[in-house]
Amino acid sequence: MRVKEGSIDQRAYRLDAAGLTTLALLEPLRDQLLREEFTIVLDCEASACGGFDFRYGTEVMPEPDMHVDLGDYRFLSAEKDTEAVSILVSRSVLSGFVQVTRVGSLPLPDTVLPPAPAPEIELGVTAPTEALRAPGDLGAMLDENGAVALDDLVFASGAAALAGGDYASLAALAAWLAANPDKTVALVGHTDASGSLVANIALSERRADLVREVLIDRYGVEAARLTSEGVGYLAPRATNQTEVGRQKNRRVEAIVTSTL
Repeated sequence: MRVKEGSIDQRAYRLDAAGLTTLALLEPLRDQLLREEFTIVLDCEASACGGFDFRYGTEVMPEPDMHVDLGDYRFLSAEKDTEAVSILVSRSVLSGFVQVTRVGSLPLPDTVLPPAPAPEIELGVTAPTEALRAPGDLGAMLDENGAVALDDLVFASGAAALAGGDYASLAALAAWLAANPDKTVALVGHTDASGSLVANIALSERRADLVREVLIDRYGVEAARLTSEGVGYLAPRATNQTEVGRQKNRRVEAIVTSTL
């Protein structure tokens, strides 16, 4: 760890990043820093950075502004003279997320990330004010697979609360339902394996119920088209032996229940 003093500017961006990996998101940002003669201090990926401990030892803007998948993120830090920059990159099913933190002694210019497929920080350009969304990706997954995990909904262990704000996956799901008025969806909550099965089924039901309420109240989805269920830890998609795996297992999935 290196201590830097000065003015701080921290921003997060959500991008339409269908098909892009975290490496593809980070590379043009790294290249720009090198062109500007920054020296790379640390450049690492997920477990190589330190996994869970590193992510929670790093100052990260809260959901939904910045989402970090504990198994799929990259971090880069660089410095030049009295200025330092760190870049944290991750993604969900629908979007790429980039957090840029700058520390320096001089007034800091604005930062922008243009649309994919070539996201890049352009120093000195006004930043966008709205996150980009890709409802077609989630809709395509529902059409093709009949189910999709709402991966930008992040739950702490033992909790059913969501931070305020807009979530790309919920907006996309609401848009898909509006475009398919004959479809119905079940929201299925999942937990990690901490605690008893009875308690975890109840917790997973609360998570699914909450997501249903948000879709109805905030996005105007008809209540009759949504059901909510919970299965606790009975359907893991990752190991419960690590924090990274447990984080992946705490989720809500949307499953198409209509058959026509």
